[in-house]
Amino acid sequence: MEEGPVPFLALAGAILIFTAAVLMLRGGASTPATETSALQALEQELAAQPHLILTLSPEGRALSAYGTVPEGISLDGLFDAGLVEVAAQADQSTLQAAIQAASRDGKGRAGFCPRHAPQAYAVIDLRRLGDGRLSAILRDASLEHSNEVRLENARIEADEMNAGKSRFLANMSHELRTPLNAIMGFSDIMRTQMFGPLTGKYAEYVGLIHESGRHLLDLINDVLDMSKIQAQRYELTREIFDIREPVSAALRLLRVQADEAGVKLRGSLPTVLIEANADRRALKQIVINLVSNAIKFTPAGGQITVNLHAYGDILDLSVIDNGIGISADDLRRLGRPFEQVGDTTRQIGGTGLGLSLVRAFAELHGGEMIIESRLGEGTTVTVRLPVLDVPPISPAEPEEANDARANVVAFPGGRPT
Repeated sequence: MEEGPVPFLALAGAILIFTAAVLMLRGGASTPATETSALQALEQELAAQPHLILTLSPEGRALSAYGTVPEGISLDGLFDAGLVEVAAQADQSTLQAAIQAASRDGKGRAGFCPRHAPQAYAVIDLRRLGDGRLSAILRDASLEHSNEVRLENARIEADEMNAGKSRFLANMSHELRTPLNAIMGFSDIMRTQMFGPLTGKYAEYVGLIHESGRHLLDLINDVLDMSKIQAQRYELTREIFDIREPVSAALRLLRVQADEAGVKLRGSLPTVLIEANADRRALKQIVINLVSNAIKFTPAGGQITVNLHAYGDILDLSVIDNGIGISADDLRRLGRPFEQVGDTTRQIGGTGLGLSLVRAFAELHGGEMIIESRLGEGTTVTVRLPVLDVPPISPAEPEEANDARANVVAFPGGRPT
């Protein structure tokens, strides 16, 4: 386990001070009694170090030691048996490797449990000296090691709980879809009056049942997709197709909501074939989620533009609105699962999964999602995907959509949701 940095310069500094003092005493006019007294004082200062300062043979046997001995380590063992032997059996190979690394590369580090105190933990930093011997600092790291183990266990437990939550959501979403499909199927039969006309308010109520069921199914599908992605069980279904098709299909689906919102929806798509190797459903869902999200933050009378650009093997899909924009604080939180921003009046409906699904789908394709926004001026979300196997037949010249052709979609009075 990686430990925090050790002030190894303390060892070098102590050795230099000790050596300089010895040279001064020996080269000066001091008396033998003065030399002895000064050397003893220096040795006492070194012995009071919070760590154990060692000089070791190339094999790891202690030649000198000053300072505090960590818990569970025998000073006699360091001198007699050597550094490796004072460690627990499981950590001896780690210590041996650190000694070899120091002799070979000039430095080494290892953490280990002492043989006689398995609940303790020590860390040693080694440096090679000019004559082949090793200098080292050995310190007690029991507290920080315990904290790291506790944090690691907490992380593992949190990961397990998160995985369990994702499995639960995936299973629950699947169970909800079965009866919901039946509700939608039978309401659709009644809505189309397959077995005879409905009178009075019944026809209106059946339509509301079907519409509510469709909305609920969309929410469940979002939860199911995110649960699969978080559980690493979502697999893309790649195929070769014209990238303009799912974008146009998504825009057509959003026409009714666009009309109701009173915001102009424009599509700017290339006029030439652009083949991609991608998941068609995921691409369509990206467009639906981005445009649906834009409507929540663009007032009536505003505009949403969907741009599609191709260069090299990169596809750029951008959704641009001139709505209320997003603050810097909210921008940092966007893209997290179940996260919604803005005031409560703007958070009505939805699960907070739209942008997180877009980001997840983009990353599954090896791409990225980029959000640019300024409060009060609007938002641009760009999805960049390396999915173009074949370059466009000719330079892709986007044109503003003004008709209902398959590759160019425009809804002059519309607004998506």
